[in-house]
Amino acid sequence: MSNYLVALEAAWLVRDVEDIDDAIGVAVSEAGKRLNQQDKEYVEVDVGATGCPACGEPFDSAFIAANTALVGLLLEINIFNADSEEHASRIAKSEVGGALRDVPLDVIEVIETEEDDDTDR
Repeated sequence: MSNYLVALEAAWLVRDVEDIDDAIGVAVSEAGKRLNQQDKEYVEVDVGATGCPACGEPFDSAFIAANTALVGLLLEINIFNADSEEHASRIAKSEVGGALRDVPLDVIEVIETEEDDDTDR
């Protein structure tokens, strides 16, 4: 059994907003609030990054049209004692998806992490 860091991308809709920074703030705040209400404080929430098609430089994943924003959020969760990367992905989507109903989620990266070796102490 291994430990994994799973990164998920979520598509978050924010209505009645005029500024990108406000949209990002509202999206991160609302997602964090919904996760905290479900006792998922251990899920890290941040704005995602999208590569510029022209130069490749990353920029915040947010787009506004008609005072409605689509914000790409990056959600990171540590999964312990999973059988494989696929198993860790399923656990992460279940944990986060249960708290963020009706929010599209996609696993973007799974990284195996080192186990803490506390037997020496």
